[in-house]
Parts: sequence; C-alpha cells; structure tokens
Amino acid sequence: MATVILVRHGRTTANATGLLAGRAAGVSLDQIGRDQAALAGDRLAPVPLVGVVSSPLERCLQTARFILDRQAGAPHAPTDPDLTECDYGQWQGRLLSELATEALWPVVQSQPSAVVFPGGESMAAMQARSVAAVRRHDAAFEAEYGPGAVWAAVSHGDIIKSILADALGMHLDLFQRINVGPASVSVVRYGANRPSVYATNTDAGDLSWLANGVDAVDAPVGGGAGHKAP
Repeated sequence: MATVILVRHGRTTANATGLLAGRAAGVSLDQIGRDQAALAGDRLAPVPLVGVVSSPLERCLQTARFILDRQAGAPHAPTDPDLTECDYGQWQGRLLSELATEALWPVVQSQPSAVVFPGGESMAAMQARSVAAVRRHDAAFEAEYGPGAVWAAVSHGDIIKSILADALGMHLDLFQRINVGPASVSVVRYGANRPSVYATNTDAGDLSWLANGVDAVDAPVGGGAGHKAP
C-alpha cells in the first residue's frame, strides 16, 4: 500500500486561549501556528506527495497550503469531511478549564469508547469514520500511483490520535496515551498483513527518506538497519 503522512494543523487562536474550537468557523492559525505549518511544509518539501487531503476546516486548509506551496509538483488537494474535527456538540466553544469540571471529563480521559458528547458525536464514531477515510484514500492513491506513493492527510489532534491508535492495534480507551502536537508529522504504512507506524508526533528532523516510499517488507527481527538514504 501507499504511505500516509498524518499532519496536525498548526496552533490556532483557540489553542492559545484554551478554547475547544470543535467545528466552529473562523478559527485560524496564529503566528506561531503559521510558523509551525511552514516548518512542516519545509520538512515535507523533499517528499514528492501525490496528494494532500485536508479536513475542510480553515486551520487545516491553511496548514495544507503551506505544504502544497513547497511541493515541486501539483498534488491532488481534495477536502474530506470524514477527516474533520470531532463533533463536540455542546462542549464546542467552551474553555477546557471549565470542561474539566464536567462529569464526562474523566470518562473522556479513561474510557473514550464510552463517550458521546452531549448533542454531538461519539468518540467511537469519530474513530470509525476517520480510519475508514484514511484507508480509503490510501487504497486509491496506491491504485493510481503504485505502492511507492506517499500522500499527506491534514487533520486534527483527536482524529490523528484515533488513527494512530488503530494502526498500533490499541483499543480506543488507550488513545489518550498518544500525543499529537500542532503541525506534528506522523507516518503510517498500511501493509497487506498489518499497518506499520514509522513515526509519531515529530516536529523536527529529516523526512527525505520518504522520497521513494517505504518498502513493504516483513518486520526485521532485532530492528533492522533503518531507513535507506534517498
């Protein structure tokens, strides 16, 4: 299969003030977030992406643009509502410090699979739609460009955490153990037998080793020799 690079959007005005933005319109990157997204774009510049699929929310579209502007080619750049933020319902637009006093908060922390946000979405449904979307795009890019294809999905923290949890074979109740920072890059390849996670939550470092894709091989006993030079 192809290789997907999961990119969280850069820091937003809501992130900076501790607000749960959810799906609210008009939430954009602040200056720190723009700098973070530019760095992610610079890191991905040596990797010829065949596509950059984004959540339709503004902060993700802005982050995707920083990536696209640094690509030598012209990757496909669709949006996909299945990669959009979780529907937090009545929690949307509230301060995290206030939400931490809600009875549902400890359940979000320890048993996400049981959470249904009031007036919103369940975390299990969030994971199901986002994992299905990534796998669908991955298969389509592989079919069109071959197994060496590399593409990016630009999405949100909880969305990417749930995708990584699935790729790692972790129950959703454990996904809060995963951290995904603003404009961080994670790398997953869906193989014939299992997914392989090559990186999580990176915000620095060379990614040029992805330029020729990732070989579909069995996991080496002992860890192997590492990435091939581009």
